[in-house]
Amino acid sequence: MRDDFEKLSGLTPPKASAEARARALAAAMQSFDEAEKNSSATQGSSFPVRQSSIFNRIWSPIMNRKLLAGSALATLLVVPAAAFLTFELTRDGAPFGERAQEIALKDETRKDEKRQKPEPQATAKKAVAEERARQEAKTVETPVAAPVESEAAAPAADAMANSVARDSVAPLSATGGMQPRMTFLPAPVVQEEMQPAPEHNRERFGKAESNPVKSVVTDPVSTFSVDVDTASYAFVRRSLMEGQLPERDAVRVEEMVNYFPYDWPRPESAAQPFKATVTVTPTPWNGGTRLMHVAIKGYDVVRTQAPKANLVFLIDVSGSMDEPDKLPLLKGAFRLLVEKLKPEDTVSIVTYAGNAGTVLEPTAVKDKAKILAAIDTLQPGGSTAGAEGIDAAYALAEKAFVKGGVNRVMLATDGDFNVGPSSDEDLKRLIEEKRKSGIFLSVLGFGRGNYNDALMQTIAQNGNGTAAYIDTLAEAQKTLVEEAGSSLFPIAKDVKLQVEFNPAAITEYRLIGYETRALKREDFNNDKVDAGDIGSGHSVTAIYEVTPKGSPAVLNDDLRYAEAEKPVAEASPNSGELAFLKIRYKKPDGDKSELITTPVTEANTVPALVEAPEDVRFSVAVAAFGQKLSGVTALADYTYDAVIDLAAASKGADPFGYRSEFVNLVRLAKGLGGSKN
Repeated sequence: MRDDFEKLSGLTPPKASAEARARALAAAMQSFDEAEKNSSATQGSSFPVRQSSIFNRIWSPIMNRKLLAGSALATLLVVPAAAFLTFELTRDGAPFGERAQEIALKDETRKDEKRQKPEPQATAKKAVAEERARQEAKTVETPVAAPVESEAAAPAADAMANSVARDSVAPLSATGGMQPRMTFLPAPVVQEEMQPAPEHNRERFGKAESNPVKSVVTDPVSTFSVDVDTASYAFVRRSLMEGQLPERDAVRVEEMVNYFPYDWPRPESAAQPFKATVTVTPTPWNGGTRLMHVAIKGYDVVRTQAPKANLVFLIDVSGSMDEPDKLPLLKGAFRLLVEKLKPEDTVSIVTYAGNAGTVLEPTAVKDKAKILAAIDTLQPGGSTAGAEGIDAAYALAEKAFVKGGVNRVMLATDGDFNVGPSSDEDLKRLIEEKRKSGIFLSVLGFGRGNYNDALMQTIAQNGNGTAAYIDTLAEAQKTLVEEAGSSLFPIAKDVKLQVEFNPAAITEYRLIGYETRALKREDFNNDKVDAGDIGSGHSVTAIYEVTPKGSPAVLNDDLRYAEAEKPVAEASPNSGELAFLKIRYKKPDGDKSELITTPVTEANTVPALVEAPEDVRFSVAVAAFGQKLSGVTALADYTYDAVIDLAAASKGADPFGYRSEFVNLVRLAKGLGGSKN
């Protein structure tokens, strides 16, 4: 027998004909469909015929046997068998019945593969075609589902059917088993009105158009107040770091330029609180114009000689300050400042929310632990009664007033004043009245979302103080520690600049920035008109773009009815001047202004920008960047790459990394600006 089997195993079976293969395939398919009796049901159908038929075929013969029905033996044999069968059908995490469905799906897949496999012989093709026709006929005979009751319900019914069909067969796991099915129900449709509305941006910025090009013939004098604020630069930096270009109204070019420390020539003594240096260079973005660069450096008070300081921290603890970049950052900033003060200086703390309250009476810095503990207790909550807080802070500052010293209120807020006088004009009048007491006011802005820059600018400008924006603890370190002298100790107040251009040398001019600091010509000599203040060691930079006489870059036509220009005598002492700079200021405790004048001549010019000092070139790069961000058309063709090259080549000594950071910000703006580069 064994020899017979070995002989048979060595024989080669006859090759099946194509016709025989086709007949076998057709017969197998027909037999399968007759056994299933549900060939019209598709995989994933909401009517689970296929799952039920397979289960019943296994289960029914056991339950219907007379030997087991109704006997104890059924309990002993059938129940364990059912448990084992259930385990097999549901193992690998598949829901009940899905394992059987997986088997059916594999059979159906194999059937489809055979059905679609091309046959080389014509007879085989005919057999397959006939089988496909029969299957299509059965599909047509499938009962149509009941109609949806309303048109509105139709999309939901379709979504349900599609979801069940999509979820009926779970994907295979890495081990070959079936993954658990997530859900049989369609995902809920979220209506548009259910989406949470984005937080409304209530940030406010003062609106000011860029300074126009003016004709020297009709308007030869330019007058403005100095500005040593830096809030705009810090806000622009934060916007760029968050991946968005800043609002144009948030960009104040002069504040961006004055953010950086410069090593301008210093005054020799406090008798003259600051010195002006003028440099005239070619304009990098316009070959037909020149830049008149005016740099002012304040006298730097030695810390040991600094007067005693009486500071009142006026802190907004309203509900809007309950953000990580607001009150917690504010507390860290003031802790840094306390560490910088001298032991004999005094600190008071006033908070305001629904109403104002005194947290700390005037306390000497030598009792530092008490001051820091008071700062740590601050908690946010309530509305914002800013005006009431200002009243309380000034009252406390007057209580501890130091004659001949520094008396300053330091307001820290996001600017959201919503209780009491809150309009810019109301608060402006309140601050103007308070400054008569000799107490200055500075503003530290925090946070995003409801940052009220316009209001804080108004308060600082009318309180003989400065405005800064604190977006990081590093910025607090820069503003309140590294630049504590300039932030706290004023060396001059009501500082005004006035430039008169010589029409024989200059045809047109444009002041870059200082739009919100413009003054009337007659305001320059009016000591009742308020202006900006300069602190110890402060740097102030102003840049004019001027058009020389005869340049092709002149934009304004000559006046038709203007009188013929009178020739300037060669012997005139002013014939060689391009312009005449005048600076008027008051001493911190004075009421009468003093005057400093500086003529601008060709001796102030350099033939090429690269020959100008590094600080001049870097400040020009910052001015170019600010103008591009604010949309000044004169720089439309001057690219961010050009700004980067100019700034990178003129960084010079950069001990704190501010200038390197600036170059990176320009790169960010270039990427965010897209084609506007």
